[in-house]
Amino acid sequence: MREKSFTGVVCVLPALLAALLTGCTHPAAGGEDPGAAATVSVSPSASRVSGFGAVFLAVDECSSFGKASFTEVPCTGERAAARVVARHDGTTADGPPCPATTDFVLHISAQSRVSDEDGDGAVPQGYACMRNLQPPHPGDPGGGGGPRTIVGDCVYGSGSGQVRETACDGTGGRRPQYKVVKAVAARDRCPLSTALYVQLGGSLPVGCARPL
Repeated sequence: MREKSFTGVVCVLPALLAALLTGCTHPAAGGEDPGAAATVSVSPSASRVSGFGAVFLAVDECSSFGKASFTEVPCTGERAAARVVARHDGTTADGPPCPATTDFVLHISAQSRVSDEDGDGAVPQGYACMRNLQPPHPGDPGGGGGPRTIVGDCVYGSGSGQVRETACDGTGGRRPQYKVVKAVAARDRCPLSTALYVQLGGSLPVGCARPL
């Protein structure tokens, strides 16, 4: 069984988020973490019959270690590092968001049928949402990384009204200053203790953060 290799870009940095450093003066209401229960549908071209090698990095397949260059490998092999939890065509800017606890994203460049090393078809531009097979899991709440910020994550002010994610246990190199405690539809639904609004995206786009 021959492995497929591919060169692309991996995104492991936490998102840079806009935030307003003002207190909230409205009572709490509604909204829970959209996090771990989030379900992301698979784009049509990635939903064909899977199995190792059928579609490059299809859902439930695994990638090897590597950032600039990564290889599709059997998940039971010793080279397997992370599993695909969602796969979409296009770019992350235009496509669906990755599941909340995604650890990192692999961006896959388009590859034509002619240049495909196996000659079995073209690989469209897309992205794969990845989850490490073993800890650490930076995408977990409080983990300090991942492509999304979710309830349970911690942030620090990075200047110009913006914040960056950092590990809640202080192991991320920057001391956490705020913790996102709730996700709501609008700022006026945040608890009175809210000191910072964090942009989360999704159906509950406002993160209510309290100081630590």
